Amino acid sequence: MSFRKIDIDAFDEDVLQETELYEPDLRDPAQVLSDAKQKQAAVRSALSKGDISSALNISLDCPPYGPNVDEAKNLTLQTVVSVLNSTKGTEIPNILKSLSQDAQDTLMKYIYKGMGMPGWGDVSGSVLLAWHEKLTEAAGTGCIVRVMTDRRTV
Repeated sequence: MSFRKIDIDAFDEDVLQETELYEPDLRDPAQVLSDAKQKQAAVRSALSKGDISSALNISLDCPPYGPNVDEAKNLTLQTVVSVLNSTKGTEIPNILKSLSQDAQDTLMKYIYKGMGMPGWGDVSGSVLLAWHEKLTEAAGTGCIVRVMTDRRTV
């Protein structure tokens, strides 16, 4: 047996598991998907009324974290991107100022996830870059650091 094939973590009691790095989402995957679909419907309703700020707040509230919720994560990303795409550039600073720090951090996570998936859905790089610029101006570089160091991925 080659020493390279031995998993030494199996013999170590103090191995840090990924599930120990953050609080798990207590909802089951079916419930998370159902919540994401309800949020998408609420966001569409708010967008049809022209209330972009509340649509963004709804879409950023309680994002799906953890394993086995990939479909809900993609649906939520699609919902957030639809809000970002339907916003005029002049409205972005006022919307960002109305968000809490946690919501700003979550938005930055979705912006980075959208940038990491070029050609996916209706993701537009120029829209994401514009939002990134305005969000960095509003929230500062601390927002970027918090997103990069957070173990919870959206």
